[in-house]
Amino acid sequence: VQLQASGGGLVQAGGSLRLSCAASGGTFLNYGMGWFRQAAGKEREFVAGITWSGPTNYADSVKDRFTISRDNTKRTVYLQMNSLKPEDTAVYYCAADRFYRVTMSPDPGYYDYWGQGTLVTVSS
Repeated sequence: VQLQASGGGLVQAGGSLRLSCAASGGTFLNYGMGWFRQAAGKEREFVAGITWSGPTNYADSVKDRFTISRDNTKRTVYLQMNSLKPEDTAVYYCAADRFYRVTMSPDPGYYDYWGQGTLVTVSS
């Protein structure tokens, strides 16, 4: 399975961006998907997840601002990011989990495949 993240860029605080993660290979509709981010000098942290069947979960820091969704026909997962803040600046990674779960884990160790990351920079 290969994951290709895109959609990052420079945006002013309060703005919006939509990240995409396209999957090739494997059986996408069976995978749970997650978005993580890593800011400079910090550990990778969970942002949002969506299970193979659709339930979602979010980090408290992005709840009510970010929305994760998936389109199985396009083999793509999205992260809509609204009301962006400077502290959202990070490299964003998408990841796939081969196992069926009722909720996506915030632990990066549960994910089997990773995309290359896309940089999001939010200016104040």
